Amino acid sequence: MQTNFTLAQLADPATKSSEKILRTCVHCGFCTATCPTYVLLGDELDSPRGRIYLIKDMLEGAKAASAEVVKHVDRCLSCLSCMTTCPSGVHYMHLVDHARTHIENTYRRPLSDRLLRSVLAFVLPYPNRFRLALLGAKLGSPFRPLVARLPRVGNRLAAMLDLAPAQLPNRNPTDRPGTFPADLAAQEISALIQGGENAAPVTRRGRVALLRGCAQSVLRPDFNEAAIRLLTRHGVEVVQAKNEGCCGALTHHMGKEHSAHGFAKRAIDAWMAEIEGEGLDAIVVTASGCGTTIKDYGFMFRDDPAYAEKAARVSALAKDVTEYVASIGLLPPVEDTDLVVAYHSACSMQHGQGIRTEPKTLLKKAGFTVKDVPEGHLCCGSAGTYNILQPEIANRLRDRKVANIERMQPDLIATGNIGCVTQIGKGTGIPILHTVELLDWATGGPRPEALERLPRREAEALPIAAE
Repeated sequence: MQTNFTLAQLADPATKSSEKILRTCVHCGFCTATCPTYVLLGDELDSPRGRIYLIKDMLEGAKAASAEVVKHVDRCLSCLSCMTTCPSGVHYMHLVDHARTHIENTYRRPLSDRLLRSVLAFVLPYPNRFRLALLGAKLGSPFRPLVARLPRVGNRLAAMLDLAPAQLPNRNPTDRPGTFPADLAAQEISALIQGGENAAPVTRRGRVALLRGCAQSVLRPDFNEAAIRLLTRHGVEVVQAKNEGCCGALTHHMGKEHSAHGFAKRAIDAWMAEIEGEGLDAIVVTASGCGTTIKDYGFMFRDDPAYAEKAARVSALAKDVTEYVASIGLLPPVEDTDLVVAYHSACSMQHGQGIRTEPKTLLKKAGFTVKDVPEGHLCCGSAGTYNILQPEIANRLRDRKVANIERMQPDLIATGNIGCVTQIGKGTGIPILHTVELLDWATGGPRPEALERLPRREAEALPIAAE
């Protein structure tokens, strides 16, 4: 693609990066076949190629964002399926992130839009505020029909009420800063089984930081609890750093660059204190949407003299929990886990981080029968705050995803992102769990509560000593 940016424009690092991305595009259109919004709407401007044209025109002409550009960029899920498909390596993620920041800085949205986005940015990244908001949503749910009829914003407020859980989980004792020591006893038993009397002495296998996160710590604190059990059982010490907070992903994808960078810097500082203290082998993340953003910190702060090096170090250490467990090896299962699992690969997992085989391989090693979901490359419609800001498109994508899953008749659904769990869970009665919950259960953890609806096996456990 030819571009005509001036030298003055290219002096801006963000514009220079976007110009390079634009020049990579060869107009082939392969991306249109895998773009969820184009598949649904059939509008070229709701495809990556169409948005690239709109963004190029806006940035090249140094124009303020127009209502037309905003409409089509807002409809982008940032699922990044186009990046997986693109034969030319167009880094669409960085381009659309730049476009969103430009929109935020140059376009004055209608008052209702501004208020809603401000509320989301004020509430979601802060666990205590989010918890209070969910309590308010529970009180407001009887008034949903009236709320839905409000002009301009009613559909989105109704979507917020629909997504709120019927019962808010209790605060979890593991959701705190602190250190969780490696369980060397479990490692000793495993070593004796595999190596007998000649087994090597057992020592700690690693030390990792675990992202506590924001929304997930309120909605599903049991995800990280399962991760802590799984990791410590595998001989890994887990630390949850002080003053970590939100990773910045939520506001980053809303174009609120200043807010996102503030959150990211706080997280970087918290993890650097651990890196420079006792050291870290990895920064483990159980929410793949957060993981994609953290792995991009190096790019986000590439021109920041105070944070460039630190951000790059953090990004290099970031690992999805399944990515890390696959690297150290999964203990043999001790539970009869002969269940059929439909594995839903979150967009941020398969497209954002390129992690496609590790979760499925681990589930198979844990004894599950794993099935891929048809049209697995298409988004479920969650996409951060997308299912609130674009509820009609999000619901259509959810219904399509659920139909594909239910056609397979699985016992349960596994995925690696809190947004997908919430979104898909609202459309089906099939239990949906985080992959780490299943791996924890299979290797000696408690049976996940979501599986209580399934019939129990006659043999609850297979004793390790019998192996």
